Amino acid sequence: MRLCGIETEYGVAIEGRTPADQMQDAAELVACHQGDAFVGWDYALESPLADLRGFVADHLETDPQDAQWDEGREARVDRADRVLTNGARFYNDHGHPEYATPECDRLMDLVSHDAAGERIVLAAAKAYSQRTGRAVTIYKNNTDFHGAAYGTHESYLMRRTEDVATLIRSLVPFLVVRQLLVGGGKVGSETGEPCPYQLSQRAEFFSVLASVDTLYRRPLFNTRDEPHADRSRWMRLHVIVGDANRMQWCTAMKVGMTALVLDLFEMGEAPTRMLADPVRAMAKLSKAFDAKMRIELEGGSWTTPLDLMESYLAGAERFLKGRDAETDWVLSEWRLALVDLEEDVERLADRVDWVAKRRLLEQAAGESADADYLRAVDLAYSNVDPSESLFEALGSVQEIQTIVPETRVLDAMTQPPATTRARLRGEYVRDFPDKIRTVGWRRIVLKSDEVVELPVEPTA
Repeated sequence: MRLCGIETEYGVAIEGRTPADQMQDAAELVACHQGDAFVGWDYALESPLADLRGFVADHLETDPQDAQWDEGREARVDRADRVLTNGARFYNDHGHPEYATPECDRLMDLVSHDAAGERIVLAAAKAYSQRTGRAVTIYKNNTDFHGAAYGTHESYLMRRTEDVATLIRSLVPFLVVRQLLVGGGKVGSETGEPCPYQLSQRAEFFSVLASVDTLYRRPLFNTRDEPHADRSRWMRLHVIVGDANRMQWCTAMKVGMTALVLDLFEMGEAPTRMLADPVRAMAKLSKAFDAKMRIELEGGSWTTPLDLMESYLAGAERFLKGRDAETDWVLSEWRLALVDLEEDVERLADRVDWVAKRRLLEQAAGESADADYLRAVDLAYSNVDPSESLFEALGSVQEIQTIVPETRVLDAMTQPPATTRARLRGEYVRDFPDKIRTVGWRRIVLKSDEVVELPVEPTA
């Protein structure tokens, strides 16, 4: 598999604190990380204004709702970046603790490290609570139900292409419909268009097709050009439309399917059936959760989400089947899931978050349940504390597909992937922290002024 990673901004509720305290609270929580870590992130090579389409943006949009809490706050809140021995980055970002997995080129490594992030963030929260005396709840979700959204982003290493327009046409329709299989599920709506339930927590927060922004006027296709590698050879596709998932199967499939679609693009074989209005289609599908609804294509014809998914899967089966065991696993699971989606969506409840959550809500609702109660159930599903989480409780009453063993997740909390540059980053943090000046995705700068480059090519 190509080099991939997942960055998750976690939702936080802290007893006695307000949104105005979020940025400082997030920094203090990250600083309570339990375990070895290096403090000193390398920001020198970051370029958030660079655009894949060949220009540099003037500025990034900011959310007015977030900006209101900045008034009266000190201009600078200390960054609490921690680089961990597993090669990951744990930091505070816009009032949220964020965990960025180490780079992985094996799908089950990525699932393990994403799950390890849940435990790492929870451990820091418990340490923060013990230090401050404040109760803390950590949510792996994407909305606070008061209009604020926060991200779960994916990164994919790609060969640099000048044909970004075709990449957008190839990928966006897939990103719109993949929520049918990997959506996180959400009670209600926050955009003034009432609905009882949605496929996706993120779908209604997008307003443009493509841009470098991630915080406001969010695009379906993020064009930020920060490759964290040799810019002349590589680009990093930054996917921001995905949901935070509790189901390991969803984590594996949202990345596994997307990586295969990118393989098809690089082979010149990806479908290019562009939607007439992809932003509207994204939100409409989320609220309808109907795999057979009509979606208008450019030119006036129409298709269905199921048909679009089938076109991507058929291409992947034709050109990629038999390449390796991991590819065949994704293709097999994708095919089985589409059959279940068409014949009986409830069969997906053992592995798809939005289906499992909807079933849980139906069981919990009764005749008297109001919207606030249902939102509380939704939040409890995303709570990462096993003693409080309804997702964890769900596993005791129905079968849930767990695709990596707990021992592998526990190992991922401290051990980097063996086959990517994250191994070298993690080893330096573990063995030589006193020799390091700064650490980043692409390099380690030592106090001796030596620069240790971290190549993207496989290390094993």
